[in-house]
Order: sequence, then C-alpha cells, then structure tokens
Amino acid sequence: MKSNKLNFVWKDSRLRSKLLGYHLTDGWIYRSAVYLLLVAIAYVFLYPLLRMLSMTFMSTADLINPEIDWVPQNWSLTNLRVAWSVMDMPGTIFNSLWYSGTLALAQTFVSAMTGFAFARYQFKFKNFWFMMVLLSFVIPVPLVLIPRWMMFITVQNTTGIKLIGTIFPQLMMSIAGQGVYSAILILIFFNFFKMIPVSLDEAARIDGATSWQVFYHIILKMSVPTIATVFLFSFVWNYNESYITSTFVRSAMKLMPLQLSLFDSIFERMSANVPGAPGGQFRLNESFKMAATLITMAPMMIMYLFVQRQFVEGIEKTGITGE
Repeated sequence: MKSNKLNFVWKDSRLRSKLLGYHLTDGWIYRSAVYLLLVAIAYVFLYPLLRMLSMTFMSTADLINPEIDWVPQNWSLTNLRVAWSVMDMPGTIFNSLWYSGTLALAQTFVSAMTGFAFARYQFKFKNFWFMMVLLSFVIPVPLVLIPRWMMFITVQNTTGIKLIGTIFPQLMMSIAGQGVYSAILILIFFNFFKMIPVSLDEAARIDGATSWQVFYHIILKMSVPTIATVFLFSFVWNYNESYITSTFVRSAMKLMPLQLSLFDSIFERMSANVPGAPGGQFRLNESFKMAATLITMAPMMIMYLFVQRQFVEGIEKTGITGE
C-alpha cells in the first residue's frame, strides 16, 4: 500500500514537472502559451502578405468566383503586367532607388558624426542639444512641415534656384540632421559608440591621430554592422515615405509610394492603353492594386534577403533589442 502511494506521488510529481517545469519556462504549459502567442502574431503579419500574393495571381474569373478564396484556379500574370504598366516601370523603381539611396547615405554619415560627437565630446549645452534631438522625434511632422516649406519657398524666390520639385529640400534636411527619423539613427550610433572603449581613442591621439582620423580609422571601421543597419533603416524609411515627399517633390519625380497612392487615378486615365486588356479596356479591381503593392514591396524584400545576416548582426551589436 505504501509502495503504491509512493509510486503515485512520484508519477504525480513527474507529470507536474512536465506541465509546469522545474522553472517557469521549462514546462509544457508555458511553451504551449508561447507558441500560441507566436502563431497568433505570425498570423497577423502573414495574413495580409499571403492574401496579397493570392490575389495578385488571380484572373478576373477567379476574382468574381465565390467558390475560390485563396488558391487561384486559373493562374495569371495579367495583374502584374497591368500594374507594371500603370506604375510606369522600370523608370519609377530606378527613381525610388537612387532617391532613397542618396538620402540614406546623407543621413547615415551625418547621424554617425552626430552620434560620435555626443558620445565622445563634452561641450556647452550638450544635454540641451541632446534633448533637442529627442524633441525632434517627438514633435509631429505636420507641425513643422509648413514652416519648412515656407522657408524653402523663401530661399527659392530669393536665390532663383529651384528647390520645390527636386530632391534638394529633403537632402538639405538630411544633412542638417532633420531627415526621416534621424533622431533614432543618431541614438543608435550614440548607443554603439558609447560601448567602444575610450582608451582606443586616447592611444590613437598619443600616436598623433586627429579627430577625423580617430573617427574614420577606429570608430567607423569598428562600426560596419551598425552602419549597415542604420543605412538599411534610413533607406527603407525614405523609400516608404510619402507625406513629406509629396509636399516637396510633388509630381516632378515618379516614386513608388506616390505612384501607388495615385494608382486608381492613373489607372482610370490610362486604362484604355493598358497592354493585354480585352477590347482595349480593363476595369479596376483589387487584384491590380495587390499586384502594384507587391511590386512596390519587392525591392525591399529582395534587399532584405541579401543583407539579413548583416542586419541582424547590426541590431544585436547596437543594443536595439535592449541587451
């Protein structure tokens, strides 16, 4: 009787250890809850993407067929061809890449210098200027956009140099540290540069290195993953930005997000000239928009496939994860 009781207690403790674990994170209940949460989060992120892929390759007959929900019965590339033509590819994607790349290079360089200055130098009102950097991120963009636009209009009228309708306003703001989310990029560099021992700077200065030589030969060369991460952040943010771009660039340059936002009006204007349209005419539907969205996302997805290792390494080293 006593043996049976001990056996029952042993089995009960073993079952409890499997369910709850010796620590909270070891048990099946905790792991099941974590996996359930991860699946729910993955569903929220993946559902729109999978839905977009499904509708991109649906024919018009599949789209209006109530029996077809996810898997197309008649796979078709017509939606991609229509979206490619309406968005004026490949010229639009070329404009977006060089435009975003130019702004990203300027932002990365200026953010690195600013982060280096805050991390290594002591100067008057340092805390005040650091708070101004943080405040530039907190203040809503629409609140400062109109004053900036008026400033560039005044400079344009005074000098006679065309600024509105070009890349120069946003490039000048990037150089001044006021680009898209420049405050975050400065903080990333500041956080990483603080982790580099100051003794390396002192050793270089003893050997006669100047501040620029310290910045280039020590700081930048030790920060390649961080630089890659900041550049990718800046590139993606400038690539997807449409509010500021539509104010300064307007319709002077065809860019991917702007073309996507104007997809309906462009389609209606040129639908009679869309290649492959039956009878020379297509009617606007969701499949065309999904195809245009996929084309807009494709450059960023392809870029991430090639640089994901450097991106993850840069995030780990910059401490974005909170480590």
